[in-house]
Amino acid sequence: MEWFSHSILKRARAAKKLDLRAWNMRDWGFGRHNTVDDTPYGGGAGMLLKVDVVVPAINAVAKKSRVKPRIILLTPQGRRLTQALVEELAQEPRLLLVAGHYEGFDERIRSYVDDEISLGDFVLTGGEIAAVALTDAVARLVPGVLDESSPTEESHSLQDEAGNRLLEYPHYTRPEEYDGHRVPDVLLSGHHAEIKKWRHAQAKPAQE
Repeated sequence: MEWFSHSILKRARAAKKLDLRAWNMRDWGFGRHNTVDDTPYGGGAGMLLKVDVVVPAINAVAKKSRVKPRIILLTPQGRRLTQALVEELAQEPRLLLVAGHYEGFDERIRSYVDDEISLGDFVLTGGEIAAVALTDAVARLVPGVLDESSPTEESHSLQDEAGNRLLEYPHYTRPEEYDGHRVPDVLLSGHHAEIKKWRHAQAKPAQE
């Protein structure tokens, strides 16, 4: 939870806008070492998280919630995380993220989750990083976490007339000129309609 103990998310948690909790799967592990993984049937490299550890963990954590959580498995096979999906998840009253480690999961675990989500087509050492990224993206859309105007004027939230998502327009601050690079004149004009038009023209299509 160290990532959520700083800056905006720290303040949101202190103000009770967010309720973030973490559980260690080893609490449901077996034996003296709280074992959570085992070698795969049929051989192969790496270790797999055990279905008889992960499913009891999911069930126990879900029961702690006042409302039924949407259970999400962070996995390379899942739907790619986009801002549209983040907006969808932000409408849920409670999310339960299942983050793996090692080589992967016992395949049967997929039968006990509501959704599978991936950050993209690359490999991480563990699902914890993906869980942090998803949590951060969703938390920003929870009312009261950011200024009301912030999420609507940024990349992937901006849209053109056809509803296509856009990347945010360029930003500049003082000084007006640095090493031969000047702030565009329109931003210095004070003409708000022209500024809005320029910003709209500068916003580029997002690749979702």
